[in-house]
Amino acid sequence: MSSRLFSLIPLLLVSITSLAQAAKFPVGINTNEVMQIDSSVPFLNLFKQALPFDEANGKLTHGNITYDRNGWPNNLNGGQAGTNLIHWLPEGTLPNGNYTVLYEGQGKIAYTDDAKLVSSQPGKDIIHIASGADKFFKVTLIIKQSNPNNYIKNIHVLPPGGICANNPFQRVKDASQCRGNYQAFETHYKQILFNPDYLRFMKDFDTIRFMNMSGITRNPLSVWHQLPYMQEATWAGREGRRGAPIEVMVALANKLNRNAWFNMPERANDDLVRRYAQYVKQQLKPNLKVYVEYTNEAWNPTFTAAKYVRSKGTQAGLGNDHNAGHKYYVTRASQVMGIWKQVFGNSNRLIRVMGAWGANPRLTKMLLEFNNTPKHFDAVAIAPYFFVHRKVQAAVNSVPSVFKLLKDDKNPYSLNNVRKMVQRQQAEVSKHGLKLIAYEGGQHLYAPENRSTKDTPTKYYVGANRAWPMEQMYTEFLQGWNQDSHGGLFAIFSSPRTYQAYGSWGIKEHINQPASKAPKYKGVQKFL
Repeated sequence: MSSRLFSLIPLLLVSITSLAQAAKFPVGINTNEVMQIDSSVPFLNLFKQALPFDEANGKLTHGNITYDRNGWPNNLNGGQAGTNLIHWLPEGTLPNGNYTVLYEGQGKIAYTDDAKLVSSQPGKDIIHIASGADKFFKVTLIIKQSNPNNYIKNIHVLPPGGICANNPFQRVKDASQCRGNYQAFETHYKQILFNPDYLRFMKDFDTIRFMNMSGITRNPLSVWHQLPYMQEATWAGREGRRGAPIEVMVALANKLNRNAWFNMPERANDDLVRRYAQYVKQQLKPNLKVYVEYTNEAWNPTFTAAKYVRSKGTQAGLGNDHNAGHKYYVTRASQVMGIWKQVFGNSNRLIRVMGAWGANPRLTKMLLEFNNTPKHFDAVAIAPYFFVHRKVQAAVNSVPSVFKLLKDDKNPYSLNNVRKMVQRQQAEVSKHGLKLIAYEGGQHLYAPENRSTKDTPTKYYVGANRAWPMEQMYTEFLQGWNQDSHGGLFAIFSSPRTYQAYGSWGIKEHINQPASKAPKYKGVQKFL
């Protein structure tokens, strides 16, 4: 080997090391909404993501049924109460096998679709759940009879197996896989809140953004006692109703030992904000950072937050157009940050986040120059998404055409054009000494006019999300973000979820999808 070649080796090693170091920046993940269709399946007790009985009116729930404050039917009055326990979850999301159903009260529960009753005794049923011939899970649970003096309530639906006490991130089949510390789900469900498959996936991310899990989107809640609570029958349901309790979100961050990102509802009063901050300070592990953001996308007219802040801004005399909403947003956000700052003091754990519109650096400039805004915040968050803009969407006629457009700068949201947006945002944010981070981001291939994954161009968008060039797209995209934002946190959107006409948002299609079948996840993995 020549001396010249030997002399090149150290330079090559330095170059490789530098590239590896450049890729090290914090990558977070967004949670999903709590719903029966959530294929991330965060909770051990499947009933916590079941459709509320009173939302299953018609085929599953009918009759003059009354409910207790937690959502359990306390009198069937000759009717029945049913729910979709899980719905259209892909094969592999959950294990096939015998599930344990525990409940309090007297009555009879029936199971249909992909669930069959195996055995029954008071307070406990064993049901067999297996994905159907369509390779999806769909499980229906119906309370057929219930004694109104001792009605059925507190239903737990628990998967087979358990965990070894020293490893909550790994599901095991039985005690033979543990060293004397086996905890069966059936007997330890009170201590095991989270699905170990979910924990294993989520643990690799730096920060967990709880916006979707908290259920604040299109939610009118304003006072502390309106927040979701532990005793509710289910934390799922329609927008404005669903949401996991703060106790659950903090417990998840603690179990994962990962930073937490919380969003305050747009209508939250000062007492709610203060009590929320106090709970987080007291209960979240002291080594973990806390990102706090007022509402979500207050600039986006598709959300109630935008209508609310515009109304409040107009009332406050800040104008009578959308700018009144922007000014009210940053005014109220500053107040919210002030309350959190009072609770946390000068702790460097707290990161106060101002939300901005990634494609509109002029709005960022206006927000930061209004009323001494920067002193109230530590970071500005945007959502960099690459996708095919409607003006060039007619050129989509195949999966390869999607990737071609994502690289074509005639498309306003090509990878390169989105990088330029990020660079302009970084230039604006850096003037005020703040950090640029991403609250969401990734691909945004979505055709709102389509209603089926078989429609054009949606079928090609779904195909692109499943095709391997998407791995390289994510690699390039995140490398660009790292450089342009100077290493800012990027919270991927989103946790595993199925691909639908309204978007292919999950970086996996279900929590247990192998990485070898998930191009987006493979691209993200390189940065974890």
